[in-house]
Amino acid sequence: MQTELSKKLGVEHAIFGFTPFPAVAAAISRAGGFGVLGAVRYTAPDELARDLDWMEEHVEGKPYGLDVVMPATKVEGVTEADVEAMIPEGHRQFVRDTLAKHGVPELAEGEASGWRITGWMEQVARNQLDVAFDYPIRLLANALGSPPADVIRRAHDHDVLVAALAGSARHARKHADAGIDIVVAQGYEAGGHTGEIASMVLTPEAVDAVAPLPVLAAGGIGSGQQIAAALALGAQGVWLGSLWLTTTEADLHSPALTRKLLAAGSGDTVRSRALTGKPARQLRTEWTDAWDDPQGPGTLPMPLQGLLVAEAVSRIQKYEVQELLGTPVGQIVGRMNSERSVQAVFDDLTRGFERAVDRVIRIAGRGSQS
Repeated sequence: MQTELSKKLGVEHAIFGFTPFPAVAAAISRAGGFGVLGAVRYTAPDELARDLDWMEEHVEGKPYGLDVVMPATKVEGVTEADVEAMIPEGHRQFVRDTLAKHGVPELAEGEASGWRITGWMEQVARNQLDVAFDYPIRLLANALGSPPADVIRRAHDHDVLVAALAGSARHARKHADAGIDIVVAQGYEAGGHTGEIASMVLTPEAVDAVAPLPVLAAGGIGSGQQIAAALALGAQGVWLGSLWLTTTEADLHSPALTRKLLAAGSGDTVRSRALTGKPARQLRTEWTDAWDDPQGPGTLPMPLQGLLVAEAVSRIQKYEVQELLGTPVGQIVGRMNSERSVQAVFDDLTRGFERAVDRVIRIAGRGSQS
């Protein structure tokens, strides 16, 4: 399952796996793919350095990358406290009322929220890069599109390729003009922040828009057959995220959430602003329903919403409040029916890919003989 891009990066299979879990990222690289560690949850540089040290010890010399969240426009001098002060009291009360309605206990005294995402902040993200470039990462991906121009230059100075996620051909062209190396065409079906265009439509549009830049297909991909389809559409690989959440190496810290993912069907997700303030596909729960209810206060723009709900999400996860418990995940959740190792997932993907290619070859062969 090799393409020009996978050969360039020295990986056996053109499968790029995004995950917040170092053990999963390392296992993806060991299995012959390209593991990409998400950095958004790291609030301190030493935490990221610790996990990158661990990655170095466990990837067996295989390549890997890092995913950050940075706006293209630099925003400096804004502190977390400044942003917190912008959150209306009415929204805070809505959070308190919703948690009280479902009997969600408080965190213990002195216990900090474990879910506080600050990686979107300029200085936090740049501190992450200061750490990352001390390691032999081969790829820097940005979930919010093209990173600032100076970050692209810095990555290239370190011989690191830059990837940017795009939800439309127009976004893809903007990324190409900004000087990035790889476009990740993320369709509507994907988990997390997505646009409005489905992968089957988006992938070939993005390929045509930025040729000869390589495109990775993302969204709704969880089988070898779907990988074969993505490559047939012109992609040079696939970008998979949701599929790894139920692997044995994943560390969700919640057996209840794992069970919920395993039981979910492809229709059990929703694009909601409840988590971050931007439309993000996630499990549909009474929490997302409350925020999407027209009778509610409505969500706040990013990053206010993420800070507003951070402690609430930590409480919901810690106490495994079933009706509120959720996570970002794509529509491919309907195929995530058992806990398997990353290697077992890879084995299934490669076998499915081979079957799909063989089937197309047989069809093409019959056509050429007619």
